[in-house]
Amino acid sequence: MSTENLPQSPDQQPRKPRVAVVFGGRSSEHGISMVTAGAVLRAIDRTKYDVLPIGITQSGRWVLTADEPERMAITERRTPNVEELAESSEGGVVLPVDPANREVVYTEPGSVPKALGEIDVVFPVLHGPYGEDGTLQGLLELSGVPYVGAGVLASAVGQDKEYMKRVFTSFGLKVGPYVVIRPREWERDESAARKKIIDLAGDHGWPLFVKPARAGSSIGITKVEDLSGLDEAIAEAQRHDPKILVEAALRGREIECGVLEFEEGPRASVPAEIPPPDAHAYYDFEAKYIDSTPGIVPAPLTPEETAEVQRLAVDAFEAASCEGLVRADFFLTEDGEFVINEINTMPGFTPISMYPQMWQASGISYPDLVDRLIDAALRRSTGLR
Repeated sequence: MSTENLPQSPDQQPRKPRVAVVFGGRSSEHGISMVTAGAVLRAIDRTKYDVLPIGITQSGRWVLTADEPERMAITERRTPNVEELAESSEGGVVLPVDPANREVVYTEPGSVPKALGEIDVVFPVLHGPYGEDGTLQGLLELSGVPYVGAGVLASAVGQDKEYMKRVFTSFGLKVGPYVVIRPREWERDESAARKKIIDLAGDHGWPLFVKPARAGSSIGITKVEDLSGLDEAIAEAQRHDPKILVEAALRGREIECGVLEFEEGPRASVPAEIPPPDAHAYYDFEAKYIDSTPGIVPAPLTPEETAEVQRLAVDAFEAASCEGLVRADFFLTEDGEFVINEINTMPGFTPISMYPQMWQASGISYPDLVDRLIDAALRRSTGLR
């Protein structure tokens, strides 16, 4: 990667690009974001990049944190928290809002603001609302700072499962049966909203999956076996998002595929299969992150099935106008058809996450994967593209 355009004085050697790794955030996926950040911080080539770790607390304060990835791990079934790594309980980090100035400033009550130097690219490893949904991407666009991953629109589409499905359908990708209950709809007539869900079960049978429409990591999802569990499942989903999505269960195998942006365009990894977890009703949060249910990489598919799911994963990437990376999740139904469930524009990067495992099996190591993502971000400009 060229550094010839980076600021430098005449007597200095070209400086290394500076990467701000931003993590934590206000969503219910705060702790998983930190685990992802720890893995990314360990993987970044420090001989090639300078690194600035920036955490966002659950209240939304941007803070400097210790560069100690070993403290960003799940311990005793508990996820970490940004507050535990913050260098100050009051200080805050401020990003520039002038595209001509990429200097980060640190402020603390009663003290003169301190310049921390310029950043060249942001690696936003936030999951869920207020980070993965286009809000942070919009801030970075205003600041003129390149960043890893999808832009504003693709991030928003990737976060909202309703509009994600609408986009996929418009591009000819097959999705499963679902209904959406918006907050005003629920407030206006609960009985009518509940009837939509019951009608879905009448058409496609139980179980149903009740989900927050704009959350991830399987947080807030309930597998509902019959009518008696529906109200509790709705309440749980609404704790995380006032808009909920209800999906009919699809009978088939869970297949995932990674997409990575190369200079010549996006490519798909070898796919993986998520087998039904023995100790869980489905592949929920605890199965993913606490009990670390292993996936099968590569998935035991025929060459034709592998080629088809890779094609569909790239099609989904292109349909949502994604950049950088995507993990696309499918069901391979009993009649041999791939149905797309969702995409994740900033998939988990923990050591056990499927996205890096799929690329490892495709010949790209974790450090090389991180390097390619940073390099792709540095090649792009901000703004309309």
